[in-house]
Parts: sequence; structure tokens; C-alpha cells
Amino acid sequence: MAALLSSPFSTAPASARRVALGELLDHPRIWRRGRDGVPSLRTQPTGDARLDARLPGGGWPLGALTEILVEHDGLGEMSLLLPTIAALTRMRRRVAVIAPPYVPYPPALAAAGVDLAHLVQIEAAAAERHWSAEQCLRAGCCAAVLHWLPEADYRQLRRLQLAAETGDALAFLLRPLKACHEATPAALRLKISHSGSGSCVEILKCRGNLDLTRSSAIPLRA
Repeated sequence: MAALLSSPFSTAPASARRVALGELLDHPRIWRRGRDGVPSLRTQPTGDARLDARLPGGGWPLGALTEILVEHDGLGEMSLLLPTIAALTRMRRRVAVIAPPYVPYPPALAAAGVDLAHLVQIEAAAAERHWSAEQCLRAGCCAAVLHWLPEADYRQLRRLQLAAETGDALAFLLRPLKACHEATPAALRLKISHSGSGSCVEILKCRGNLDLTRSSAIPLRA
């Protein structure tokens, strides 16, 4: 960074320094006031065209934390994530699953298109699960990390967000719906609940231009 700034120790010509600084400021992850309102978003498609159409950038935000708040287990939270897991593993990119509450069933995952050779399950004691997820995200060796965290404070969530940015990974955090009233640094927060006709997903918070007052729930596929 120091090489981009004018200083008594810089030997680069002023014109070169201006070009380098301009390139830095034009990076898609840096927002400049008065330019297009919001930064461009880098995303990974969710696999659900209806949800992609609602999300700024058309998918899961890359290098960011996504919180999925679930009314109770078994409402389709894994069905929501399976297309992404399958797409990433088929590209030979590693996906880490940290201490899932239920034992994954490999035949069902394979039938959903997941390449099991690139899916890693990490078992950890309750006190070490958050640390394990953070390290997987920060290391840059995982394209996505799934983590269940029933109780969390803002500091823990912030560390996961920063780790996802550092590793340029997708961080999926599944939490109970009661956490919806807690502050979060997550770039995206979704709610999965039960409706009269089945499960549905609703956007509670996201980066980018989206009128949440007009955002309706999207039925989840079984």
C-alpha cells in the first residue's frame, strides 16, 4: 500500500503513482461516494433463479458472511444450499462443513450432484467450532464453509465476516430464527420459515439496492 502513496521514500514517478492509485480506487470492492451509489457485487449463483433475481448481483455475496435463520430444523435449509455446494465441488473447489447437527448421508449428497471428494466434514468440540470455521475461511483453501452457531455475539460474527473477506470465501452461518433481532455484520441475512403451503425464504438484510419493504417470501423447493 505504501508504494501507492506519495512519500519522501517513493522513487516511482508521480504519474505512475497516480495510475496505480486510480487502479486501486477502481477495484469493484471499493466504493467511492458519488459513483453508481453502491459497489459492484461479486456473487455465486444460488441455483434458484427466483432467489437470484431478488438478490443484488444475482447470487450469494462472495467474500462475505451469509446468515440463514431457521424457524426449526428440516425446513429446507440444506436444499437451499445444495445447488451451490454441488456447483463448487464439481469445479473441484473444496467446501467445508463444520460439525453439522445431523450426520450427512453421502448417497443423497452424491445424487444431488455433490462431488464428495471435495466435501470436507470437520468434527470439533463446541468450544472449537467457531475457531475451526474461522480458520477454514481465512486460509483461502475453501470456496465455502457451512457453520452452525446457535449462540453468537457480534464480535464472533464480525470475525467470521473478516475471515470470509480474507479468504474470499462464501461463509454460510445457520442460526435459530430468534437471532433475527440481534445486530449482524453479515452481508446477507435470510429467514426460512413455515408457511401454509410449505417452507419459504425471505430476505431480511442484504448489500446493494433492494427495497426490503416490497420483498416477498419465496417458496422453497422440496
